[in-house]
Amino acid sequence: MIFKLLLTMWMAVIIVAAFFYAGTAAGFPGQTSRILFFHVPQAWIATLAFLISMIASALYLAKRKVETDYVAQSAAELGFLFCVLATVTGSIFAKATWGSFWNWDPRQTSIVILLMIYGAYFALRSAVSDPERSRVFAGVYSILAFATVPFLVFIVPRITASLHPEDTMSPVNPGMDPKTLKVFLGSLLAYTGLFIWMLRLRIRLLRLKGLRVRDLYHEPDNE
Repeated sequence: MIFKLLLTMWMAVIIVAAFFYAGTAAGFPGQTSRILFFHVPQAWIATLAFLISMIASALYLAKRKVETDYVAQSAAELGFLFCVLATVTGSIFAKATWGSFWNWDPRQTSIVILLMIYGAYFALRSAVSDPERSRVFAGVYSILAFATVPFLVFIVPRITASLHPEDTMSPVNPGMDPKTLKVFLGSLLAYTGLFIWMLRLRIRLLRLKGLRVRDLYHEPDNE
């Protein structure tokens, strides 16, 4: 309860600070640079979530504990969600800056490919009726899927020409003033806290669902 209260307060402070405390970046029309405080943390959480899903999947394959599969599935779902949010906010920025929501920029294209890869992860989970086989197949796929994340998120956009304003989105850029940097780092912290809360909640829901299924079919608990 205390964590949720503090998180809510911190998120509210960051939202207010993003619009009324930090200044706008030079070279961008109007208030468009303020999307930095939302778009980049969303992309960061998506990458973090996919990493956690991969690690949890590897642990499940090694130890066959259902709880680790709950973590893997929950993290993948949240990673997909935040990846969609990053795509939406990026498209809004693209419309305001370049005149179109979609420009087939390398970053936009690579994130769509990433969404398709993880969309297939959920399709695989739902396509296999046997729970144990579903968890195993999903675990293997999660590891293979994450191998594409560094390539699509960090490598492809940097080896091809891109409209994406790389320097402005970097917290180590000397041009980022102290106010902007503080709000940016505060937003990263807020989004990380939000992700932790959502991950714990989703794992709890999957655990309750698993208990109901085991009670229904009298499956042994192998956690």
